[in-house]
Amino acid sequence: MLTRAPSYEALCEGFAWNLPAQLNMAQQVCDVWAEAEPDRVAIIDLNGPRRDVSFGELRVMADSLAHALVERGVLRGERVGVLRSQSPWCAAAHIAIWKIGAISIPLFKLFMQDALTSRVRDAGAKVIISDAEGVDMLAVMPEVTALVPEDMDLPKRRFETVETTPEDPAVLIYTSGTTGSAKGALHAHRVLTGHMPGTELFCGFLGQPGDCLWTPADWAWIGGLFNIMMPGLALGVPVVAARMAKFNVDECLKIIKEADVKNVFFPPTALRMLKAQGAGISGLRAICSGGEPLGAEMLEWGREAFDLTINEFYGQTECNLVACSCNEMYPPKPGCIGRVVPGHEVAVLDDAGQSTQGEGDVAVKRGSASMMLGYWNRPEQTAEKFRGDWMLTGDRGIWDGNFLRFVGREDDVITSSGYRIGPAEIEDCLMQHDAVATVGVVGKPDDLRNEIVKAYVVLKPQFQASESLAAEMQDFVKNRLARYSYPREISFLDALPMTVTGKVIRKDLKARAMAEPVE
Repeated sequence: MLTRAPSYEALCEGFAWNLPAQLNMAQQVCDVWAEAEPDRVAIIDLNGPRRDVSFGELRVMADSLAHALVERGVLRGERVGVLRSQSPWCAAAHIAIWKIGAISIPLFKLFMQDALTSRVRDAGAKVIISDAEGVDMLAVMPEVTALVPEDMDLPKRRFETVETTPEDPAVLIYTSGTTGSAKGALHAHRVLTGHMPGTELFCGFLGQPGDCLWTPADWAWIGGLFNIMMPGLALGVPVVAARMAKFNVDECLKIIKEADVKNVFFPPTALRMLKAQGAGISGLRAICSGGEPLGAEMLEWGREAFDLTINEFYGQTECNLVACSCNEMYPPKPGCIGRVVPGHEVAVLDDAGQSTQGEGDVAVKRGSASMMLGYWNRPEQTAEKFRGDWMLTGDRGIWDGNFLRFVGREDDVITSSGYRIGPAEIEDCLMQHDAVATVGVVGKPDDLRNEIVKAYVVLKPQFQASESLAAEMQDFVKNRLARYSYPREISFLDALPMTVTGKVIRKDLKARAMAEPVE
């Protein structure tokens, strides 16, 4: 755990990774607690009648599944899929895989067939731990053996976790593919340690008496798996498992009340839905969000709705949780993601690869414990990800004092009449308009200006699309931001293309804009 310090600077100065020679995440999140406090609650399962699963029970589940994997010939270093939603068996599956020295692959139940098949076959997985629903999804891959723990006669005996080092591969997480085909980021056993400082900060120094974690984000994604579930287990904080096929405000409020959740991670899409329905939540100790910038308007709403300041965090599948805000330690700066998390070194690089205070490429220096080993079977793309000792995130940013301000994805930044325009600021401004439910902004090719700003807007139910409303929105932005950055075109849509994690798929909007005639 982080040791509280009188200031952010003191916290960073006293921090070091101190990775041991032997490290296995199964021991971090399960074995240590099962031996020290076997009756301590690990997971609160709300998928049906409430069931509290202790660390002792979780270890029995993981050990029995580890034996089953070994009996079926799974070897150290082989890849094993986990196709399950939030549940105790989902956690036990990852733990079991790490116990035998294999590599787990989190897979999402809402994947369409092509997405699931491509990931499984790219990873070379021959065994997948799933449930009855998942078995049906895997039927098109006869080369894959599906294991459903609930339907198996599992051996109830102890499994001794194999010895692994911090650099041994442990988990293969596929990127969401918002800017291209999905790639597998291979992470080592140090990845959980690399997430811990950030999670502790944005959860208000997680591990305080009464803390209880939940996120509606699926545990198939790095945000659900390594921002919330695994750090919670490692710190002995109860983690709530509650499947939501689709985010529902009423169900969300019910889950938080029933489990007495104190620390919650809401993806931006969930926050927008809560805001649209005027929902407020009391009794939380910390609330956080990440995946895309929230903007000043959303942060101000959060203070009113939760009586808390929402802590934002920043990272990506390849190297996560490298910057965040922590209202308990330093006040946030509107429009900024936060400050660099202790243990990580983040820079903004210019075109020459030198650190700059101006706009540039956000990069993370080698040595971050949450940094991937590389892309699975893609050495060329791994090499392209780095510039010397710096891993390029593909994001554009700028320093605002000691705070990192997100400008946009490298391929999202709009160049119009010689100006470089980040879509996030325009989206944040439009979100403040009373009629806007959500919005995506991209650049559209233009003969005169190179690109123009194009906004795709989803309206709140009580508003109707019209040319006058579009003109009103243009003036709304023009009067609040630079006159060159207002959206010269606005189209109204019923819905925006979204990833399963709730991020706007800009490449789809970009393709739509490029196919449209120039007005």
